[in-house]
Amino acid sequence: MIQAWRWFGPSDPVTLRHIRQAGAKGVVTALHHKYGGEPWTLDDVRAHKALIEQEGLEWSVCESIPVMTDVKVGGPGAKQAIENWKTSLRSLAGAGIPVVCFNFMPVVDWTRTDLEYEMPSTGLALRFDMIDFVAYDVCVLRGETAAGSYDPKIVEKARQRHAGWTAEDIRVVEDNIICGLPGGEGRYDRQSILRELELYRGVTPEKLRANLVAFLREVVPVAEEVGVKLVIHPDDPPFSLFGLPRVVSTAEDIRHLLGAVDSPANGIVICTGSYGARADNDLVAMVREFGPRINFVHLRNVRREDDGSFHESDHLDGSVDMVAVIQALMDEEAKRKAAGRQDWQIPMRPDHGHVLVDDIGKKVNPGYSCIGRLKGLAELRGVMVALAHKDTARASV
Repeated sequence: MIQAWRWFGPSDPVTLRHIRQAGAKGVVTALHHKYGGEPWTLDDVRAHKALIEQEGLEWSVCESIPVMTDVKVGGPGAKQAIENWKTSLRSLAGAGIPVVCFNFMPVVDWTRTDLEYEMPSTGLALRFDMIDFVAYDVCVLRGETAAGSYDPKIVEKARQRHAGWTAEDIRVVEDNIICGLPGGEGRYDRQSILRELELYRGVTPEKLRANLVAFLREVVPVAEEVGVKLVIHPDDPPFSLFGLPRVVSTAEDIRHLLGAVDSPANGIVICTGSYGARADNDLVAMVREFGPRINFVHLRNVRREDDGSFHESDHLDGSVDMVAVIQALMDEEAKRKAAGRQDWQIPMRPDHGHVLVDDIGKKVNPGYSCIGRLKGLAELRGVMVALAHKDTARASV
């Protein structure tokens, strides 16, 4: 696999030189300073790419071109937003960026409730606590109208949790949930998120799925024309939040999307942490079923809990069998290479990581500290080398 690294641009505390020191060759990035739905020009993209190439790295994947709310809800601005998206796609293709990632998550994109969850190692992890989330939604944000969105037993626990919160506890949880995490497409305060949620009134799972398919039918032909592979990132977490539908959460969701727009340019991201947060997702089986359409991989691990909560675990120690997933991905690469596919190598990045050592106390992007990801990449690289060695030894017998 192509070992890559997420970079948020010149303001990222983790620099391109740090990425080189980590041993990554590719960079996963976007024009994060142009994230309001405006079209990206070819000059914009080339300038960003030049920064990367000056450090001897390559821009392997664009993650992401934002998809505006009007596209997701079928609003009046959808047509223009899609045209802007196509312009950005053509600009990326013109600069030679081969893979473009996007997501279709409503309102909050990826979210966590705790950005400094202390692990037994004393490192700091990201955590999604279902009880905290429901307590915020039911007791702070939407009130009784939210209660019907959740299991009554969870709601009761959430009310008890909220009863013990201070004003500072509420502020911290609220900031973590709605103020936007790195790479996310929206930042809100309490009033603005309520306005955004109102835009989704009446948007059923069927309607959201139909709007996603309509979007794909517009942009996939452009991707085919310009020679770019599109990949959709799964929902994170992969279940309903704020009572809103999420339609990229399961293997059945993938089957629907790939079947609705059946093109090699319409592909997926296998994010082992996002899909792995659901016990009913068999990651190895998903890699083997959808292998030809996997054009980007996020390798991270989570430790699931029965109520839907989870935290980001060490890359090789969680609810996902990371070694088996990597083996399945390497098997897919071998099939592609044997078939003569030029794109046989799949870009991967070590997603998220604990805050460790002297990154603790520094300003870091949540989930994207340097040392935790460096540790994760080293562990994942070791697995890949060991599996490749095993396969080579077997072939020589």
